[in-house]
Amino acid sequence: MKLHIKNGQLIDPANGIDAPHDLFIADGRIVAVGAAPAGFVAERSIDASGLVVAPGFVDLSARLREPGYEYKATLESELQAAMQGGVTSLVCPPDTDPVLDEPGLVEMLKHRAKTLNLANVHPLGALTVGLKGQALTEMAELTEAGCIGFAQAEEPIEDTTVLLRAMQYAKTFEYTVWLRPQDAHIGRGGIAHAGPLASRLGLSGVPVMSETIALHTIFELMRASGARVHLCRISSAAGIELVRAAKKEGLPLSCDVGAHHIHLTDADIGFFDSNARVTPPFRSQRDRDAIRAGLLDGTVDALCSDHTPVDDDEKLLPFGEASPGATGLELLLSLALKWADDYVAGQPGGGMRPLARAVGKISAEPARVAGLGSGTLSVGAVADVCLFDPAARWTVAASALASQGKHTPFLGYELSGQVRATIVAGHVAFERAAAR
Repeated sequence: MKLHIKNGQLIDPANGIDAPHDLFIADGRIVAVGAAPAGFVAERSIDASGLVVAPGFVDLSARLREPGYEYKATLESELQAAMQGGVTSLVCPPDTDPVLDEPGLVEMLKHRAKTLNLANVHPLGALTVGLKGQALTEMAELTEAGCIGFAQAEEPIEDTTVLLRAMQYAKTFEYTVWLRPQDAHIGRGGIAHAGPLASRLGLSGVPVMSETIALHTIFELMRASGARVHLCRISSAAGIELVRAAKKEGLPLSCDVGAHHIHLTDADIGFFDSNARVTPPFRSQRDRDAIRAGLLDGTVDALCSDHTPVDDDEKLLPFGEASPGATGLELLLSLALKWADDYVAGQPGGGMRPLARAVGKISAEPARVAGLGSGTLSVGAVADVCLFDPAARWTVAASALASQGKHTPFLGYELSGQVRATIVAGHVAFERAAAR
């Protein structure tokens, strides 16, 4: 279909564009920005007056719960949630059941996702068989099946020799290793940030050094192996500072943070609110502020939803017994805009507008990290596009979420930014009627 998106404010951070432009799409690709190409006759025009026209968002961590956990969520429900959130490409961790450690499982997941004709799904393969931290997987075969990198999800590798060998193997073929920095022993089993609040509430703690010890180990192994590593969900000021120093040193490194971590702290646990039970745990206000600053100065490359749908039976329990996780696909845009409004707008310095910075952290930057060709509105690129109203206000309620997971610490919040249309490869996959 030939589409003409007109009268919108086009924001394409990858190309430094933040200006009113029309967008022209044909055969699933962007064919022109600004003026129509010769002979172009649109089959459909979309009036984007008052809307931002942006690249489809790229989410670096979204658990789709298939295969194995369909009682928590299904591929259909979560990809529909992605569409409502403007997310056109997402990376899914390998901690399914069975674990994504065999090519057939990866191929099945990608085929299921393709038949739904919604978001593009990019799986991470398991770094070790069964995520047990012992035998390495067949990374070459998993890559051929469609994996874009290799991870351990929430399962740290206790034997650093195994991790070193994995990184050496990955370096040989230039694969990226995705690691969530957490020590295998310190803080294991903890459920809240180790600090005064956890002590008062009687909750077992996860100290910051669980993250920093793991980071020191990862950086030493990177120096020895030369492997490229993406760090998932940095949560502390000390962690941010270590990443900043490692990047300055020149290590081949990138990192992300969860969208909820740039707003909430351990104080938001409140009276044992199980919706605030996440991994890594919410930390202190100082940690949160350091993450916000790191996202702005480029120490943190990208913002992800860390989408982890959990069903009522596992969430509506006492805080210490509830399963960690929160739904996030449909909140990613709004939480990015809230960061821009609450933090970026008040910082000195020129360059991009806060709105454009927020869009870049959920489009161009995560696409670069994952090695994808998406996250841009360049002529010739696949037409993955999001149209959203940055001023529209909406209240986060379970009934407003397409995800099968209805639990988030932002329930009841009023947020700005609502997706009006999501286009995947030139196909209008989602449309929302404008409020009257």
